[in-house]
Amino acid sequence: MKIFPAIDIKGGKCVRLLKGKFSEITEYANSPLEQAKIFINHGFYNLHIVDLDGALEGKSVSKNIIKEISKLNGASIQVGGGIRTSEQIHELLDFGVDKVILGTKAIEDKNFLENNVKKFKNKIALSIDAENGFIALSGWKKKTNIRAIDFVKQIKNLDIARIIYTDINRDGTKSGPNIDETQSLSTLTKTPFLISGGISSINDVYNIKIKKIKNIEGVIIGKAIYDENIDLQKLKELN
Repeated sequence: MKIFPAIDIKGGKCVRLLKGKFSEITEYANSPLEQAKIFINHGFYNLHIVDLDGALEGKSVSKNIIKEISKLNGASIQVGGGIRTSEQIHELLDFGVDKVILGTKAIEDKNFLENNVKKFKNKIALSIDAENGFIALSGWKKKTNIRAIDFVKQIKNLDIARIIYTDINRDGTKSGPNIDETQSLSTLTKTPFLISGGISSINDVYNIKIKKIKNIEGVIIGKAIYDENIDLQKLKELN
């Protein structure tokens, strides 16, 4: 199982949001680059990076920071937030980014998703962020009537590298991940899933690992690490 420590960037700083609310934001002392180095020094080479300013503005804002992180020795990063064009995807891959995460644009325009999945083979990840089963877009500001289950069915035959499923109601709450819903969605497609949102302790990670759920590739962990509810050295043993 792959463990992806999360780095959310806003205003050039490492932050965490509560349920995606920008009004409930916590800033952390380490810069995104410093935090990435800490993760890599502990043996976590898979990093999940989100450009929150980009998600809000619909364009890459933190690409210089992302470029620096991508240069770190051994780093294998996936990046999302405000990616709306093939040119942006190409630029990030040129930086050395391993996977580019599409969200809003891919869900609003399935042709865009399909075309770029074909163009950038095994490089496109899809972010599905849902609140009460319905997808939210544009930094979770835009609610839709699109059910996550319906959308997964629609794109089940595309060769997407991975799907990141985030339960918005649990994100940043440390209330435990929504394993059942992620597992249910993962049975609808051959694309591997990452569980995101709500990880509270190393026990949550351990429970996901021992279940050996088919089609679950790994887990994304954010606030529980930053708030030191999870010790990185102990977490490394599960990586």
